[in-house]
Amino acid sequence: MAMSTEEREAFLAGLHVGVMSIERSDGPPLAVPVWYDYEPGGDLWLITDGSTVKAKLLRQAGRFSMCAQKEDAPYAYVSVEGACRIEPSDAEGHRRPMARRYLGPDGGDWYVDNVAEGPEPIVVHMRPERWFTVDYGKADR
Repeated sequence: MAMSTEEREAFLAGLHVGVMSIERSDGPPLAVPVWYDYEPGGDLWLITDGSTVKAKLLRQAGRFSMCAQKEDAPYAYVSVEGACRIEPSDAEGHRRPMARRYLGPDGGDWYVDNVAEGPEPIVVHMRPERWFTVDYGKADR
């Protein structure tokens, strides 16, 4: 039921809300839902505010994992892990394209123009190093 390289990259590039997990020294990992983007063969990237707990943990750990899933039968998921790189973010280069990906052109533009951005927007890049996949659509019945 594992996905091929092409299948897993196409799945990860699809529109899903990911669940990002980041290790922490004082307890269980932090797991939070995130909007993300990915193009096959490239980096997965997401935006957050640099003053959040999530950003603090990313800086400390230098890596994270993320899982994207299909919530309707037949179920499928792709989970990736890797080191991260953090850079400053900007509205036109990162925030607007991400908002349009999830909310469409009109909704994305409204979101960027009307929803307050945190004081320190950052973009987090991760080149997937480890992949875990399952596609229950491949199960023999």
